[in-house]
Amino acid sequence: MNADAETYSIETVNESIYDHPKYYDLVFGADCAAEVKFILGCGDRYMKRPPKKFFEPACGTGRLLYALAKRGYQVGGLDLNAKAVDFCNARFVRHGINAKATVADMSDFRVSRRYDIAFNTINSFRHLGSEKSAVEHLRCMGKAVRVGGLYLLGVHLTPTEVPPSETESWSARRGHLSINTHMWFKERNRRRRVERFGIQFDVHSPSRSFRIVDELVLRSYTPKQMNKLIADSGCWETVETFNFAYDLDDAIEVDGATEDVVYALRRTRG
Repeated sequence: MNADAETYSIETVNESIYDHPKYYDLVFGADCAAEVKFILGCGDRYMKRPPKKFFEPACGTGRLLYALAKRGYQVGGLDLNAKAVDFCNARFVRHGINAKATVADMSDFRVSRRYDIAFNTINSFRHLGSEKSAVEHLRCMGKAVRVGGLYLLGVHLTPTEVPPSETESWSARRGHLSINTHMWFKERNRRRRVERFGIQFDVHSPSRSFRIVDELVLRSYTPKQMNKLIADSGCWETVETFNFAYDLDDAIEVDGATEDVVYALRRTRG
């Protein structure tokens, strides 16, 4: 457990945060409006015709897919966690949305139709543990997105010129449910390109307070390694790069001090 011990005892469970989709949806939902605005804005800026079909690999609870579907767009997604997919699809059904997410590996999948824009905005890509699976993912995405379409890929890079960030905390609330989230650095193996982080959800409701503790094992990417990966995929080009503020009027130049990056990738004919 992390060193930020609280002054009171709290029930603790060691489980995957992805097996708690209700809490995950709240914790990572704060930026939803900004992300949707960014996704649609990229379509307006970089595509010749308005996008209609959107796809999300590692869609989790489908918070962004749902937000886009409410606006009348066609959506589809996949995730490896069946509980998250069930949560996503139950929300579609509950709101009368004709869409469905599927359980699949984002480095080995096929879609029945091509999409205009795909997105993976909050670092889920780094769960792919090898260069081979990362390249296979980008090539699968190349088959899922039409030529001229976009893939908006958010990645937390490992900087080479400044010390990397090692902790992050934030809070979220919905009605009587509140969750305090904390992430902390545990281990970094630069040779194997593996980073381990602890993450905990402190969940508070009128009937119960408890803590979910998990470990995230992520593949690391320097800016140079990320550029090489995109080139090796053979089907994507970087149009522009942004940070996690999702501000289309504030594109960034990625250098050795950069950490949070959203790559706006365009599908080429390669």
